[in-house]
Amino acid sequence: MSEPIYLDYQATTPLAPEAYAAMEPWLKAGFANPHSSHGAGRKAAATVEVARGQVAGLLPGNGEVIFTSGATEAINLALRGALPHIGKQRRKLVTIATEHAAVRDTCFWLEKQGYELVLLPVGPDGLVDMDAAQAAINDETAMVAVMLVNNEIGVIQPVRELADMAHDAGALFLCDAVQGYGRAKIPGNVDMIALSAHKIHGPKGIGALWRRTGTALEPIVYGGGQENGVRSGTLSPALCAGFGAAAKLAAERFDEDHAHINGLWEQARALFADWTINGSLEHRYKGNFNIRRDGLDVARLMSDVRGVSFSAGSACASGSGRPSHVLSALGLEPGQVKSSIRLGFGRYTAEQELTRAAFMINTAAEAIIG
Repeated sequence: MSEPIYLDYQATTPLAPEAYAAMEPWLKAGFANPHSSHGAGRKAAATVEVARGQVAGLLPGNGEVIFTSGATEAINLALRGALPHIGKQRRKLVTIATEHAAVRDTCFWLEKQGYELVLLPVGPDGLVDMDAAQAAINDETAMVAVMLVNNEIGVIQPVRELADMAHDAGALFLCDAVQGYGRAKIPGNVDMIALSAHKIHGPKGIGALWRRTGTALEPIVYGGGQENGVRSGTLSPALCAGFGAAAKLAAERFDEDHAHINGLWEQARALFADWTINGSLEHRYKGNFNIRRDGLDVARLMSDVRGVSFSAGSACASGSGRPSHVLSALGLEPGQVKSSIRLGFGRYTAEQELTRAAFMINTAAEAIIG
């Protein structure tokens, strides 16, 4: 039996051969601790620093890459680590209703610690209400947190304008760029950026937080003081090397990848002409194709179409049983939310795979709807 066609690039991406090749030596003989002072340790440390530079190559200048276990840890470090260094008169956090759970749930926890939380609404296109943002971001605001590319619907938020609002009010700005890193240009006026390797064809288990020079952070994990005293824990040279190689490849293939994905987007629109696209058609990353069809039972569809790997929403919340907070924030009715699927394609998706997947999904959908 052949492997299912993989169309879930927002959940994770296939490991790039170049990333695997960069990791392999450090999974075999290169086992030394990069924090050790002997020769083997220094060699491992040099590999980590090369990777740090490669990851930084897709980010603004004048900042530092801090390796973490993933984007969730990076987001927690940014939100919980920066707040102790902000004046006590600033007790407001501002984010968007469609943010990833890593931001939302951390903000909900901080709300229990006494911070005021504002969840900005979005329009039917998924774009933030800029008037509401302007009204909410003021001299009481400590931090504004906004993702660049939404993980469920692919909408690109006006991060540059929102960061300017934050800075005009004296607040910090955190950008969750997990879905945008290597796929969209990251504005240079943000203060912190959260990243994940496995969204750009790198390995799982490693991410990073970029912080602008001068942005103070209190550690949330204590121990040996690695990563300039901000994040303790032994780094894996293999994971760092894989992340770096994937970032370097993303920079080199940026235009080629975009051309390929734009072609797949146009193909998908034609193949799924009877479906409605969720989110803005103009302001989006086109490798994310979130669509709905009235009357569709998505749970049954996913059961019937075993030959395609796709999603009914965020992989991080797939076991919760809760309806998508992102689609609900767009104003969709519960039935519309439950009739939506997310197809994600990218660098290694072939046109013929997308055609075959569309045939299987459309055939099954027709049978369900009747």
